[in-house]
Amino acid sequence: MKITRIQADADGVTHFEDREIPLEPAGTIGRLSGRHPAGALIFRETSGDYDFDWHPAPQKQWVVLLDGEIEIETGDGAVRRFVGGDVLQLEDTDGRGHRTRQINAGTRRSLFIPFA
Repeated sequence: MKITRIQADADGVTHFEDREIPLEPAGTIGRLSGRHPAGALIFRETSGDYDFDWHPAPQKQWVVLLDGEIEIETGDGAVRRFVGGDVLQLEDTDGRGHRTRQINAGTRRSLFIPFA
């Protein structure tokens, strides 16, 4: 399963990294990854005018987009769009962080899953 990681380098500049979460056959239920420890589950809704300037992630967390579309810019100037079903691994808790802007006009729903 493909995910996108956002992390800061030693200078505090954020970058995208494409990663693959390995999945193993699990019989008739499909394919499963190994366990990934998590501390909580946070449900979130944002309005269509969501535009959050530069900020670091408040904690290391998975973000699972349930619907909608966002654009994220990292400190190195890269910009990517993400849609419902995409999974992000945010680890840029230090430095300048990233910018997030909602693309669609309606309410967007997502899940935040903190990890250590």
